[in-house]
Amino acid sequence: MADSLDGIRQMTLDVLSHIEQTMYEKGYKVLCGVDEAGRGPLAGPVVAAAVIVPPEAVIEDLDDSKKLSPKRREMVFERILQLGLPCAVGVIDHETIDRVNIHKASLIAMRKAVMDLKIAPDMVLVDGNATIPNLSQPQLTIVGGDRCCRSIAAASIIAKVTRDRIMDRYQALHPEFSFAVHKGYPTPAHRQELEKHGPCDIHRRSFKPVADLVREHELVHG
Repeated sequence: MADSLDGIRQMTLDVLSHIEQTMYEKGYKVLCGVDEAGRGPLAGPVVAAAVIVPPEAVIEDLDDSKKLSPKRREMVFERILQLGLPCAVGVIDHETIDRVNIHKASLIAMRKAVMDLKIAPDMVLVDGNATIPNLSQPQLTIVGGDRCCRSIAAASIIAKVTRDRIMDRYQALHPEFSFAVHKGYPTPAHRQELEKHGPCDIHRRSFKPVADLVREHELVHG
């Protein structure tokens, strides 16, 4: 049974490293994966991570963060840190999101993460279809990259766990909102909390459900 599980795990790692292997064959030596967490929530920051995963590194249970349970994500997060892999995060707050829009804010967070790496990559692999502005390195955008690229999968886990921990801290500051549970995503429970309490100071006013409530409050109270 153990051999069977090891085989499944190795197959997963082989699939996740295929794109990187192609880049190595083209002559790139330091590949950086970039992903973000927090585009969809109605509250809190967007967080991006940049991670360099060398070809010899083995990260047990590495996968797209969305496929892992919170407990498993935390375990893989700690494994990435224990391996000492170069990684950095970029955190862009809700106010900036409202000012520039979530797409631009996500790209700003990604650029910050790449720029804060202690080792400069010579190729940046970006989850999605938009390149990061104002980077000197060549970039490859990969839709669904967190499912088919090891370094992007690692970045997705670093970004997700980092953002979840931020939202856990906001739970203590805003006990009327279950941020530790829904992390600010527009779940039915979060929408009910919004309707009952109104937006708090970390809600994104530019997002329609929040904007609608603010507008309704202004109409009622003048």
